[in-house]
Amino acid sequence: MKRMESGISQNSIRRGFSLIELLIVITILLLLGGIVALNYSGVRKQASNDVTLAHIDRFEAALEMFENDMGRLPTSEEGLTVLWDSEVLEEEDETNRWRGPYLRDSMPSDDWGSAWVYRAPGDGEIRGEAFYDIVSVGPDKEIDTDDDIHNHVRAMNSEGEIDEAMEFTIPDAPTES
Repeated sequence: MKRMESGISQNSIRRGFSLIELLIVITILLLLGGIVALNYSGVRKQASNDVTLAHIDRFEAALEMFENDMGRLPTSEEGLTVLWDSEVLEEEDETNRWRGPYLRDSMPSDDWGSAWVYRAPGDGEIRGEAFYDIVSVGPDKEIDTDDDIHNHVRAMNSEGEIDEAMEFTIPDAPTES
């Protein structure tokens, strides 16, 4: 009766949360944080792969310009460096035909800090020796592993094999009539 007289009821005495309620809230927040972190890491990995493919596209466009000017692709020894530095040209008499830099910025390494791998002609394992290979070794920094990203990836089917229907061919030059 005294409690009622002082204006304090049974319900108003409890002002905080119990330990069990706090633990439940903390557990829920940790679970939500874990889900967000897992989703973010997958998005980040895909973004790194997409950026790497964009870099490869830039290399391919620069290689096409180089080939138009020089009449050939860079050698494996010259590598991709020749796209921004004419000093690595193997033949000194070719420097007057070099109209680079073919890339605005030098890109000596991929997003994981590894040097780009350029092979011309290609090693034949990915797509045949007629093509060149531009390879990022990926996050594991090891060549010829499943996480490598290369310029032939768009021609691959779901099993990771080169899809013959996706082979690029050079169309015949139109004939004058």
